[in-house]
Amino acid sequence: MAESMIPEIPPALSMEKPGIDFSYVGIDAILEQMRRKAMKQGFELNIMVVGQSGLGKSTLMNTLFKSKVSRKSFVGTPEEKIPQTIEIKSISHDIEEKGVRMKLTVIDTPGFGDQINNENCWQPIMRFINDQYEQYLQEEINIDRKKRIPDSRVHCCIYFIPPTGHWPLDVEFMRRLSKVVNIVPVIAKADTLTLEERDFFKKKIREELRANGIDVYPQKEFDEDPEDRMINEKIREMIPFAVVGSDQEYQVNGRRLLGRKTKWGTIEVENIAHCEFAYLRDLLIRTHMQNIKDITSSIHYEMYRVRRLNENNTQANGLSDHHPASHEI
Repeated sequence: MAESMIPEIPPALSMEKPGIDFSYVGIDAILEQMRRKAMKQGFELNIMVVGQSGLGKSTLMNTLFKSKVSRKSFVGTPEEKIPQTIEIKSISHDIEEKGVRMKLTVIDTPGFGDQINNENCWQPIMRFINDQYEQYLQEEINIDRKKRIPDSRVHCCIYFIPPTGHWPLDVEFMRRLSKVVNIVPVIAKADTLTLEERDFFKKKIREELRANGIDVYPQKEFDEDPEDRMINEKIREMIPFAVVGSDQEYQVNGRRLLGRKTKWGTIEVENIAHCEFAYLRDLLIRTHMQNIKDITSSIHYEMYRVRRLNENNTQANGLSDHHPASHEI
């Protein structure tokens, strides 16, 4: 009689696996899954810069990302250099650092505050921000919507306050736009102020922000826990950031540093004793970038979406009141 053959159990199906801890579930692996997914998709960040001409907006953006990310300088006649109206100009770049890819879009607003009559000059900017919300909303409600909707919503607006003193337009602009976008005010070209003048100016601006009910980022009502509140309180005490931008490197004590050369010495852009550029960069990129995007999506965009829904309902009710037959099927 032939000897019966006993099938061999493959190692992968064997229940005897020495050294395996079956009490370990592996929930912490979710972090690695999220990291892999994020690395594949990359990140998006859309920053708007607003301020008068000559405050160094383009230079500061180049300094923040250590790359030429601002709009190209326009060369033309003196008359052509000053736009007759506000022109919204966007330029996008794909930036990669240590394997992390990010699509950065810088939205510039040349012409803001440069006219003789600046009445309602914030309206084109407000319209642009709302248009991006509308575009995202239409993609979201589309039946055949894309698996991943391109995000052109403005995540943050950096508002440049001149070091010579701010004016009513600055207050009015920030008051209106703080309701639809995250605003981070900065004092441009802060190296033109002494430390005493800078501190006095910062204090005065904070008082006016409070007096006019302007909530700049990070807003108090969005602090999620005591730890966030403590961190954000320190940031709020520093706002507006007194910044200096430069894309020129100079030799300082044997090191190549970004800075501005003067008769009295070199102003080091990344030295916190010289200006607050490093704090602004940490806020926008290293510590709060995801939170800025989350607030844009869950607060500002949702407020716009609800407002549009209410408008549609009002229009529908008005149509029903005027056309009773519309109730019939």
